[in-house]
Amino acid sequence: MAGVGSAASNRKDRVAHVRFSHAEFDALETAARAANMSVSRFVRSLAMEGAGVRPFLGDGDQAVLDLLADGVRAVGANLVQLSRAINSGRLPAPCDLAGTIKDAHAVAMTVAAEISDMTQRAAARRGKGA
Repeated sequence: MAGVGSAASNRKDRVAHVRFSHAEFDALETAARAANMSVSRFVRSLAMEGAGVRPFLGDGDQAVLDLLADGVRAVGANLVQLSRAINSGRLPAPCDLAGTIKDAHAVAMTVAAEISDMTQRAAARRGKGA
């Protein structure tokens, strides 16, 4: 049986019929154009990523995402501790409160930047290998 990467499987002789609204198709055309791809190739690459045949995130991106998730969990734990202290009538030291807020902001900004970078890298890979 031919695998996903074999020569026989690279022949595009199967069709999946998908209907889109005018607005959805316009958005697809815009995204495909931005990726320098045909709509068909663009939708095929997204479908293959969604099916797990070709992962959206590479190993490096997944490792970064795992580290960022750890950072988000740590900030979340600190926020929970502060909330419990405040709810029990204990006011945290202003430096603890400011530090936790600063940490939360830094993690949020890092997550946003990394997701933006990952999206751009995925779009570049999609354009090359779809």
